[in-house]
Amino acid sequence: MTTLYILDVPENTALAEVAAEDPEVTIGRIGPYFEIYATGPIVIDRRATGCRHAVWYSAIGGVARNSRITQHDKNALRVEPA
Repeated sequence: MTTLYILDVPENTALAEVAAEDPEVTIGRIGPYFEIYATGPIVIDRRATGCRHAVWYSAIGGVARNSRITQHDKNALRVEPA
């Protein structure tokens, strides 16, 4: 299971919403975080979120031990199984 955590604040809501458009992705909550998980990769397109660069690069709260970030640039965030 690939798992990404993003702090649940108004600035980050668009990331969870865009991730949820993928039918393979599930969004939950754990404490003050969105828990975004899937059996395969999680890919979030930055332009689709409308996030400015400062919000985009500071949005990640963490990933689960069995997940790794393979892309985090101005185009997309990609988290894959480790």
